[in-house]
Amino acid sequence: MTPPAPIVGIAADDVTGATDSVVQFSRSGWASRLLLGNLLPRSVDPGSALALNSDARAMDAATARTATAGAVADLLTAGANRLYLKIDSTMRGSVPAQVAGALDAWRERHPGCFAVVCPAYPAMGRTVEDGLLRVHGGPVEDSPAGRDPVTPVPTSEFSLLLPGTTTISLTGSPEQDAQALREAAGSGGVVVVNAASDSDLRTLAAALVAAGPTAIPAGSAGLAAAMAAAWAGAGTALIPPEPAPTAQGQRIVVVVSSLHDVARTQTHHLRAHLDASDLRILQPEDSLLDLPNGLARWAAGELQSPESLPRVVVILSPEAVGGSVTFSGTAIARSLASVVQQTLARAPVGALVLVGGDGARAVLEATRAQALRITGAIQEGIPVGVVEGGTAAGKIAATKAGGFGPVSALLDTVTELTHTLTTTLTQSTEASS
Repeated sequence: MTPPAPIVGIAADDVTGATDSVVQFSRSGWASRLLLGNLLPRSVDPGSALALNSDARAMDAATARTATAGAVADLLTAGANRLYLKIDSTMRGSVPAQVAGALDAWRERHPGCFAVVCPAYPAMGRTVEDGLLRVHGGPVEDSPAGRDPVTPVPTSEFSLLLPGTTTISLTGSPEQDAQALREAAGSGGVVVVNAASDSDLRTLAAALVAAGPTAIPAGSAGLAAAMAAAWAGAGTALIPPEPAPTAQGQRIVVVVSSLHDVARTQTHHLRAHLDASDLRILQPEDSLLDLPNGLARWAAGELQSPESLPRVVVILSPEAVGGSVTFSGTAIARSLASVVQQTLARAPVGALVLVGGDGARAVLEATRAQALRITGAIQEGIPVGVVEGGTAAGKIAATKAGGFGPVSALLDTVTELTHTLTTTLTQSTEASS
């Protein structure tokens, strides 16, 4: 008999990474959710993918290890019998500690477990070749990730990114490759795998299925897509998809908390190509970020005529951040989330676009969301879903990591969501008439 589909737990280092990965499971037919708040589901059906955010990317090593272990322990409590560790595709942040934390918690249920690290995401230009991490063919340290203002990556060599590990290539024989992974992981319990194409990732996924639950895939959304298909193929049919949401209005609120160069460029492109009558920018001065009451008064003034707000409202972090005044990504995100709260309270909003992991987490936390049910993706790296619970319940939400996508990514997202909201509202009107 074919075994039941597993329950996959995804431990991610930030919110956008969590949604980037869990959407890959949604595409392959899994019931997929990003879990938020403090409540774990009481029962989960086989064929479900559950993502939890540890916020570990920018943490120090000890804190990141503990946070990741806690997320994995919660996923085990929720019923996960397979684990996927979502790490940054450019190895930003506390990746070694995240891997260690995942092993700490998973070995409580699966003694002898080991981690297989491969952040390759060929669709986004990220590859692992001869033990080197490359972005569009060049060393990662020469890419925007090397200049990241919060977690820069100084080298492309995995021998330095993950000291003590070996990097191997696979042959395409699942059982033999599974054994090669076990042997290469050795006493340290971690092995790195080369992958320069989607075919390489499918080869790795087949080996990980053969290795069973003791193998922990650690990668980006690229490997997540391959694992979603491979694990689905090894189990019974997945459950039917859940219904699409009903639009709550046509206004779109775009929240750009990311300080990444790519996110800034995409925002400028959006501003340049939308008609001025369709766009409003809400961008507080950097001095307000340290003054909650002042920020609230500023936002109230900007929103005093909510009926005049256009169909696209962009809430943007100050240009001066990172210059003369320095704030943490979390502090910036929380400030912007408070502006989002006031916007939602004063004006009808149909969709949220959350750019940057800190901002996405802060907005969903501020609105007391319990989960984000993932329904698909607008384009590669931009998953979309429906907020469950809290003051934003029922609203469509798209998330995007700050460093991903072409210059037109934000404009494309707003265009697609405008079409979705218009179509849904038209259908609802016709159905009720």
